[in-house]
Amino acid sequence: MTDEVLRYGLVGGGFISAFHLRALEAVRGVEVVGLTSRTPPEALAASARATGLGEARVFSSITEMAPHVDVIMLNAPNFARVDAMEEIAAAVRAGAQLRGIICEKPLARNLPEARRVLDLAREIGAPTAYFENQIHMKMLQQARAQLRGAIDAMGPLTLARSGEEHAGPHNAWFWDPTQQGGGVLSDMGCHCLAVGWYLLTPHDRGLRFLEPISVSADTSLLKWGQPRWRQELIDRFGVDYARTPAEDFATGLVTYRNPESGQRVKAQFTVSWMYDKQGLRLLVDGIGPGYALEANSLRSPLEVFIGDAAATSVADAEFALEKATASQGLLAIQPNEPDLYGYPDENVDAANAFRAGRSALLDFDYGYEIVRLTMAAYLSAEEGRVVDLTDAATLARLDDYIPLIQQGRGGEVLL
Repeated sequence: MTDEVLRYGLVGGGFISAFHLRALEAVRGVEVVGLTSRTPPEALAASARATGLGEARVFSSITEMAPHVDVIMLNAPNFARVDAMEEIAAAVRAGAQLRGIICEKPLARNLPEARRVLDLAREIGAPTAYFENQIHMKMLQQARAQLRGAIDAMGPLTLARSGEEHAGPHNAWFWDPTQQGGGVLSDMGCHCLAVGWYLLTPHDRGLRFLEPISVSADTSLLKWGQPRWRQELIDRFGVDYARTPAEDFATGLVTYRNPESGQRVKAQFTVSWMYDKQGLRLLVDGIGPGYALEANSLRSPLEVFIGDAAATSVADAEFALEKATASQGLLAIQPNEPDLYGYPDENVDAANAFRAGRSALLDFDYGYEIVRLTMAAYLSAEEGRVVDLTDAATLARLDDYIPLIQQGRGGEVLL
């Protein structure tokens, strides 16, 4: 039954949990029973109750919450991901019965951690959902649907380009490469890698149909390594990029092979923490034989203007747009950001899948492959070479590879 209620428990009380609570307002048959977080999530719980999402009790731990929920949504910070999964598995061993586990991107900071997450998920035995919201964006889904006839007649896309940029993360741990897993490539490159792979994949084939052949990438520290901006990071977050820098810009190219036709196609990605314009910007385009698509998240049907005299009345720039850096001038407004970015759609997909006893469109195995591509990009940038994903020795190296930036040794490759 599509209206069967699933009881959700959220792990993590930060920005992404708040975004998902907004998205869940548009999802039928989900009740937010509880939240647990390293930092008290009382404000989020109160918000969930106020919008009718459920009783949203605050639990002291995953262990305490697990027996009361059907689905656990794991939004904990990257460095806490494995520990959280260990606790979920222990709760299941103790008798908790789960119908699904959701993990917000990325699945883990590196492949050893991702393997542990995957092994624990298999032990738990519940269906999984890897949350990569951008694949679910309506503008991409509609583009694929609109172009289906052209794709069938002319062949699939041969080039996809995906970019995500904003002025930088909200929390200190995101800026710390040892906690987050790197810099902007780890934070946002996983989005673009997934989008590129997805767009190039024929619509009548599985998401992992195309075989990754090679990855080339560059990582740079262009803005936040400068003295003025390094000091701002110290003052705001206590993170010193003179000691443990991370990349604020990354770009690269992934080559895929169609195993049926042998054709090779390309996915280009660009991400940065230096975009000091309206706010978060997503750019996606694709080129096929005789057709194309293009999407820009900043093309909004709504704009407002706030002059200097009125600017003092505006308290929150991000009320208009995620990662906005200005509260005056001509502002692009997105009336429903969670919907624009695909958050309700990925939640609907996961909930429907869990009710049917299966994993979502994107599962933990898919998330594992995105971690592999991310690690290949770091290795390429670190060693200044194209990484051959058909080479057995290279794949073996990636299995236990920890990027120097993630180790806190970014100064050896960035400065």
